[in-house]
Amino acid sequence: MSESLPHAGRLTIDLDALQSNYRLLAARAGPAETAAVVKANAYGTGIEVAGPALRKAGCTTFFVAHLGEAARLRAVCGDAVIYVLHGLTAGSRALFANLQARPVLGSQAELAEWHSSGGGPYGLHIDTGMNRLGVRFDELDEFVIPNSPPDLLLTHFVSSEAPAAAINATQRARFAEAQRRFPGIPCSIANSSAFFHAERLPAAQYRAGYALYGGNPLPGLPNPMRPVVRLEAPILQVRRVVKGETVGYNQRWTARRDSVIATVSVGYADGYPRNGANTDTKPGGHGRIGGVLCPFAGNVSMDLITVDVTDAPADLAVRGGWISLIDEVLDVDRVGAACGTIGYEILTSLGHRTQRLTKGG
Repeated sequence: MSESLPHAGRLTIDLDALQSNYRLLAARAGPAETAAVVKANAYGTGIEVAGPALRKAGCTTFFVAHLGEAARLRAVCGDAVIYVLHGLTAGSRALFANLQARPVLGSQAELAEWHSSGGGPYGLHIDTGMNRLGVRFDELDEFVIPNSPPDLLLTHFVSSEAPAAAINATQRARFAEAQRRFPGIPCSIANSSAFFHAERLPAAQYRAGYALYGGNPLPGLPNPMRPVVRLEAPILQVRRVVKGETVGYNQRWTARRDSVIATVSVGYADGYPRNGANTDTKPGGHGRIGGVLCPFAGNVSMDLITVDVTDAPADLAVRGGWISLIDEVLDVDRVGAACGTIGYEILTSLGHRTQRLTKGG
């Protein structure tokens, strides 16, 4: 533990697990290429560590959201193909050229500016149902492709985690029509859950995101991915609380027995959601000490969480000890559900003040 960070939690990134997850997904996609989505700081794991680890695992094509993320990735993966999902902002053509990054264009205006300012490789986003970014499917008849066609044709599933959802079939059909209109262009369609669809996707490229980082692509079923992140917090103080006393802001948790409360040095300023509160009326988050699940006691504060460690091993639930808040049992999906959100938000919010550690890779 760094002497300069004595109060900080530990966020450990398992690069072996990250690489294993990539290889598992790539095996499912083969012979199609598997690209890695490393937007949002590689889903909170760090572009500078996740990018090179994925490159070593065999990934050659990456997707980011912002051009600034492309710059960070280019600095550590010099030979990577990098697509920028948010497309071309006005006047940014030279920045793309300097980084050798490829915009994912989604409008006639973007396409016109890209080609009028020099052009180069690019992706074309066809909106088949999301109604967010991309060329609307019903506007393809009026859409004009210049002499330089895209290098990649993309779309994005609305509900791939629910394979039986009718929108999936609609999007497949619309994208198949787009493929017929733009023959010979490699296509990219799958996101994490779609790697596991029973029906083979007619695409040259699959895009792996959430599942790479340990998120479950099969909600309600066992998670085939290895956990990548582990969050631990130091215990600052342990105290006894008498039955009937309350803990934390607004007296939202009342001891139902004589209890032992540990105060740990992580809070919502570190990215653990405030909605993880465990109160008299609402279940919430847990930590683990010595394999024992310990419920939070009251609110998640800005810098602290109070935890009921009455049932934890007494020799571990001590000042200077450590409690696990995200691990192989308390995975990001379980933590997200306990906090009233999704694992994606948990991953991308973590680590504002934590000490970041890596292993493997």
